Amino acid sequence: MSGAAGTVPSGSTERWTDRKRYLWLIGLVVPSLAFLAIGMHAVTGWGVWFWIGPIVILGVVPAIDLVAGLDRSNPPDDVIEALENDRYYRWITYAFLPIQYAGFVVAFWLIARGDLTLVDKIGLAISIGCVGGIGINTAHELGHKKESHERWLSKIALAQSFYGHFYIEHNRGHHVRVATPEDPASSRVGESFYRFWPRTVAGSVRSAWRLERKRYARRDRHPYRIGNDVLNAWLMSAVLWAAMVAWLGVGILPYLVIQAVVGFSLLEIVNYMEHYGMLRRKVGPPDRRRYQRVDPSHSWNSNNIATNVLLYHLQRHSDHHANPVRRYQTLRDFAESPVLPTGYSGMMTLALIPPVWRRVMDPRVLAHFDGDITRANIQPGRRAKVLARYGAAAPAVEHYPADSPADPLGNAEAGGTCPGCGYVYDEKRGDPREGFPAGTPWSVIPDSWCCPDCGVKEKVDFVATGTVSA
Repeated sequence: MSGAAGTVPSGSTERWTDRKRYLWLIGLVVPSLAFLAIGMHAVTGWGVWFWIGPIVILGVVPAIDLVAGLDRSNPPDDVIEALENDRYYRWITYAFLPIQYAGFVVAFWLIARGDLTLVDKIGLAISIGCVGGIGINTAHELGHKKESHERWLSKIALAQSFYGHFYIEHNRGHHVRVATPEDPASSRVGESFYRFWPRTVAGSVRSAWRLERKRYARRDRHPYRIGNDVLNAWLMSAVLWAAMVAWLGVGILPYLVIQAVVGFSLLEIVNYMEHYGMLRRKVGPPDRRRYQRVDPSHSWNSNNIATNVLLYHLQRHSDHHANPVRRYQTLRDFAESPVLPTGYSGMMTLALIPPVWRRVMDPRVLAHFDGDITRANIQPGRRAKVLARYGAAAPAVEHYPADSPADPLGNAEAGGTCPGCGYVYDEKRGDPREGFPAGTPWSVIPDSWCCPDCGVKEKVDFVATGTVSA
């Protein structure tokens, strides 16, 4: 692909061009907010500039979303590979990190050494937290990729907010359990954001630790090792915070905590919106019950262009769950996906006001399930009230999903290939990192094991190697 023009080679669908190619650079405005706030305060003397983070995210971006409108355009299938391979797009995500941390360091120097009021310091810490929260989204984009350097950059982006366990829980936990009662990151009808927050924050930590402990158990080793991706991610945060305290003094510690809480709360309010009420039913024969495949109907989408370019197409969430390793510039919109009334930024304000959120979203959940609220993911403690309000239709007839293989590939001779991302399990090589040393037979791999790259396909979904292209 031409790095300058953003067009695809001749012979593609009408020489398709990515009209958002240079709009993606807007995403780099967010980590620059610290410098804008400090500069404008120096010029005007107005402390309100230190609150620029929440002002932009909760006020400016939703307004732009309303004015700029929607973008439903999808790249044609025959340009996906070329678009994925255009390194211009990934360098935009790489550039986020140095700007993020430059603003982080300068802002905390000002908090420690500048002549700021308490209100100014809190406002600046909250704004830096907003940058860190969007940085978690950058980490999300990088952490799903197969390249090891991008996965490490993901952990670096998470270090500011002390939320490095997200790298494991999101990829190996949320993507496996999404839209089920077992998922701490999937919100339920009748559950306010304020009830969801402690459940998802605590649940994500527990889930990440269990996943790493289980991985090490397969290797007959204890999990308290530097290779544990929860521990090494937390260690990166501890080193960063300790260095900042050693440099600027212990007085900055409360503000480090404020920005971290704001950062991961911004992530969790997005989690709250993305799958509210969505539920995958258990299907299949009694002896092999499993949750139905994730499909476009299990995620709330939005095509508001301002938030989409700000969050690297995160709002095209259905395609992301179907194809987690796919890069942001190639994510597609699906007509069958449920649609939010506005972009994520505007929906955050609604989520902070539970009665307004329920008034807007509960009827949409009900409509999505054709008037049968029993098909939704409902908060257990409020189930009776929800059913009394919206009624209960006759239960739907369950069926075995047509796209599931009749039998798992547990007896395959040499392993299998993930049909989603192309990961190959080869018995000769095994997968030592997953706890399967070289020579581990495919037949002894647990049926509950998921693809380590995409986190979507289970062993039962794998196909014989050579029958699908990577």
